[in-house]
Amino acid sequence: MDTTAPESLIEHFSKLEDPRVDRNKKHELIDVIVLCVCAVVSGAEGWSDIEEFGRTKLE
Repeated sequence: MDTTAPESLIEHFSKLEDPRVDRNKKHELIDVIVLCVCAVVSGAEGWSDIEEFGRTKLE
């Protein structure tokens, strides 16, 4: 039986390489990924829902 603790969402996805061009980055990739995952888990069904979720959780 594996007794190691599971990685957090941030730990898991922080291993991804960001394919975006530096000049086009407004937000860190990990922030975008976590926002999308949390929004979808909360019921977001599209990009506008994800944007709205992000705006309401900005603080």
